Amino acid sequence: MPFLSLETTWGVNRIVDVKGINSLFAHVYSYPTPSNLNYFWGFGSILGFLFVIQIVSGLFLTFNYSSLLDYANDSVEFICRDVSGGWAFKYWHSIGASLIFLILYIHMGKALYFKSYRKALLWYSGILLFFLTMAISFLGYTLPFGQMSLWGATVITNLVGVIFPSNYIDFTLYAWGGNTVGVPTLKRFYTLHFLLPIVLLGFIILHLYLLHLKGSTNPLGIGNTLDSVRFYPKYITKDIFGFFTLMLVIVITFFLWNPLNIADSDNFMDADFVSTPKHITPEWYFLPFYAMLRSIPNKLIGVCIMFFSIICLLFLPFIPFKNKSSSLSTASQYIFWSFVFNFIFLGWVGAHSIIYPYTIMCWLSTFFYFFNLLVLLPFLYLCETYILSIK
Repeated sequence: MPFLSLETTWGVNRIVDVKGINSLFAHVYSYPTPSNLNYFWGFGSILGFLFVIQIVSGLFLTFNYSSLLDYANDSVEFICRDVSGGWAFKYWHSIGASLIFLILYIHMGKALYFKSYRKALLWYSGILLFFLTMAISFLGYTLPFGQMSLWGATVITNLVGVIFPSNYIDFTLYAWGGNTVGVPTLKRFYTLHFLLPIVLLGFIILHLYLLHLKGSTNPLGIGNTLDSVRFYPKYITKDIFGFFTLMLVIVITFFLWNPLNIADSDNFMDADFVSTPKHITPEWYFLPFYAMLRSIPNKLIGVCIMFFSIICLLFLPFIPFKNKSSSLSTASQYIFWSFVFNFIFLGWVGAHSIIYPYTIMCWLSTFFYFFNLLVLLPFLYLCETYILSIK
């Protein structure tokens, strides 16, 4: 029986592909899913819900936001103080960005632990989504144009000049639209922040297509056809329950209690081009990569290491582990949790000033990040292969 029954005499079929919609609903309904998935497999769906919320809240914020240099910060204050319900949209949009990265890191951690990166195309599309999300978040952070937004934008855009030297074309000037961060910069960032989520939506659809094409992994790493159930009703209700439970915790903890708890106090000050903050720090979700950038005195090498820290994740599908999940290997679990703790430690170090002993900590933690991914994991595969060959 079709999920949508629309009379053809209404002429609806000429406008809407009812058969295509019915096929989509039928696929979601009967999609074979491993029966042993836990709640960690629901974080992808939660990210989809959060993305929709960010789109809606951001759309409402654009109604009263001004990208003029002298009015950007004042327009944000106007939204919070004078627009009816504006504070709710503003705080939710800023908290939602942090929440998306929190869920995204958990989602990627799940893929690392259960070796979901074995599905290479799906993993690569996820890394691309991560890159786009970072770019959108950075652009949005500059829009209030507070003190930290100005100097954060200045530091990051200067990295473009490091990657592309200005011997022939000065890409930094093209990014700024002038000799410094100014009105053209803010307008360009505002436009890109509005348009890139549309591009992100297209890649999300591609990510979902690849997921449904290849099928989901599971905690044991076994084939999907051994013990599968329909996606509806078990996993739809499970995803919805997980989403609303998370939202309840977040709303009570941050939104109603202290929505400014994760905000930088310097960003509530108007941007000052002649006064540099004592300690420029990005948002918390960029701190591990910021620590890698600062770990090397040479600026070009530091930028390359920062980008390579994400690019090296693309090499993981080439490691053909015999154990398809870390839950079946004690050594894999030790390596995974050491990587997680080191990544958190990188974020903690990145929030501190570039002084001794934090400089040494940054270097050692950065070294262990790459040592874990590029040495320990391949070495573990060689050990597994040798042990199995003996048996």
